[in-house]
Amino acid sequence: MRAVVSVIGKDMVGILAKVSSTCAEANANVIEVTQSVVQEYFAMIMIIDISKMSISIDQLNDNLKKNVEGMEIHVMHEDIFNSMHRI
Repeated sequence: MRAVVSVIGKDMVGILAKVSSTCAEANANVIEVTQSVVQEYFAMIMIIDISKMSISIDQLNDNLKKNVEGMEIHVMHEDIFNSMHRI
């Protein structure tokens, strides 16, 4: 099982480290990351393996928002993400 994590906001030092550390604490493995900085804005999409995660997706989302303040963060199960973006 996988989930999609999106992070958008003003660029600052340590965003990737904070997000990946929070995922690791929940036993969610980072599979793939793409990130970009445009002027002062940071955007990242991360695919994580949640099959062995020790907390719920909602709890992970809350922890990420708490640990990475000032960013717009969403965690969504891959099936829901795919259903929302299906043509």
